[in-house]
Amino acid sequence: MSKYHGKNVVIIGLGVTGLSCVNYFIAQNVIPKVIDTRQNPNGLAELDPRVEYHLGSLNSNWLLNANLIVVSPGIALSTPELVRAQAKGIEIVGDIELFCREVNQLKNRKIAAITGANGKTTVTSLVGAIVEAAGINVGVGGNIGQPALSLLNENYAVFVLELSSFQLETTSSLQATVATILNISEDHMDRYPEGIMQYTAAKQRIYRLADNCIVNHDDKLTYPTNEPKDANCIEFGLHNGRYHLDPTLRYLMVDNQKVLDTMNMQLIGVHNYLNALAALAIADCLDIDRANSLPAIANFKGLAHRFELAFKNRGVIWINDSKATNVGSTVAALTSVVCSGTLYLLLGGDGKAADFTPLLPHLIRPQIRIFCFGRDKVLLAKLRPEVTTVVDTMADAIIEIAKLVKANDVVLLSPACASLDQFKNYIERGQVFTSLAQEHG
Repeated sequence: MSKYHGKNVVIIGLGVTGLSCVNYFIAQNVIPKVIDTRQNPNGLAELDPRVEYHLGSLNSNWLLNANLIVVSPGIALSTPELVRAQAKGIEIVGDIELFCREVNQLKNRKIAAITGANGKTTVTSLVGAIVEAAGINVGVGGNIGQPALSLLNENYAVFVLELSSFQLETTSSLQATVATILNISEDHMDRYPEGIMQYTAAKQRIYRLADNCIVNHDDKLTYPTNEPKDANCIEFGLHNGRYHLDPTLRYLMVDNQKVLDTMNMQLIGVHNYLNALAALAIADCLDIDRANSLPAIANFKGLAHRFELAFKNRGVIWINDSKATNVGSTVAALTSVVCSGTLYLLLGGDGKAADFTPLLPHLIRPQIRIFCFGRDKVLLAKLRPEVTTVVDTMADAIIEIAKLVKANDVVLLSPACASLDQFKNYIERGQVFTSLAQEHG
């Protein structure tokens, strides 16, 4: 009999993840109720006709009479309706918690759990590629790709999960073979009004029951605050840690031994070399032979819109880093970019109430021109007004930049902001950037 048999289950959210939760319960002969605050959610057409739904608001009566609430990551636990449900003792979980409860009952399954302010999608995808190259049946999902519950439909030996802070807030049963926080920087401060330590605390939940913790030597916020009992804590970093780069940034090093020449890698940028080190550390904890992991790292081409070479013409390089939706990611890009001419930097969008001042030390360089656009353009322009041009849109910026660039210059879109003020998402922003670069560059 299902562990949820006889329970009144309410699911909040009717997106892809919400539908995976609905299907999970129906497979166990439990018909949940569904709430979505949108009037016409995308998943409505796919909803099983037996499922009762409420649209346009949170149904307090349903929530207060539930035995179990499964909440979308987009709904904060501080939402008043959920606070009242918690006060009544009603259990609130997310889809990752449901997934973990199932996997914990399976034998010989491994989980690699990956979070961080930046780089987590690249590392998750890279680890997935490494495990696949080793001939092991691997499921990759969570915050990217398939919802975690959908991965249970296949007989995977290894699960590689990208996990957001939002997902971790409602997860308590994750028993990762290896878990990592790649880095911490301000993000989603509109969700975490108490600041970066509240955000960090959510991320830290990934380590609770982990066998191995991969931490960033150069970012102490990634270290477990309450290290799991008997957990193996392993460091990676720029020049320190068991996994690091050599002083010339030419080689990936493990235990002070060269293991891979970065010149043989498809990935570009120092931050991507650090991503590769983290992925290698995770693969080692999964007992993947380096004869498989190192070629997989070398051949990995990276992901679209993440420090991607978008266009090169007349000696000018155009880099699409549209996925840089927070300050930390743009700092990583500015640290990694190599430019012997003028760097033209595009900043702008919705800053999500972030503090932009950590960008300033990376903007103090002699050959830089900054173009600010979008919702927070004026705020961003205050960082270095003497070298900044304020425009309305990214297209306006690119048209102006195209008139100025010459050989050895680099044009970098690394906005430090979300895109939703002017674009559907960061993908559309990156596609528009690439198209405009090819048109005007």
